[in-house]
Amino acid sequence: MSDTTATAGPRTTEVALPVPATPPARTYGPVTRTDFVRYQGASGDMNPIHHDEVFAKAAGFPSPFSVGMWQASLLGTYATDWLGGPNVRDFRIRFLAQVWPGDVLTLDGVPLRTYVLESEDGREGRVDVELTCRRQSGDKAVTAWATFVLPLDAAVEAGERPETTEEQG
Repeated sequence: MSDTTATAGPRTTEVALPVPATPPARTYGPVTRTDFVRYQGASGDMNPIHHDEVFAKAAGFPSPFSVGMWQASLLGTYATDWLGGPNVRDFRIRFLAQVWPGDVLTLDGVPLRTYVLESEDGREGRVDVELTCRRQSGDKAVTAWATFVLPLDAAVEAGERPETTEEQG
């Protein structure tokens, strides 16, 4: 019989932390089939539905359409330009609509919450953000949620806790 000791997981405490100013929305396009093919070559995903007119039409689509990960990569770049690539801790995406040649894409993001994560590795300030890629019609093509590290200010680092709500993580 083994003796195991239960350990508590990371604990989060919501705290107001300064977040760098949200950058202005970023626009791409009109996007082209060349944009799609360039991403396909970089990613290794050479599915012909994303560049071959005959193949796409035979599959029931009006034309080739973008690899959804291309829009996700645009959101990732927008977010890391804002909050720093080395600070990424989590990145999740949801594909919502196809992107077609000629579409104009608009990227934006908003902070959702800031908190301190306490674990056996120490304390780390965090921000959760929501990122959106919209087509010119206003339809969301991709939504992403990301978590980034934020610097802790001296008071929070010293362990002072303003009025907060706590939740077990």
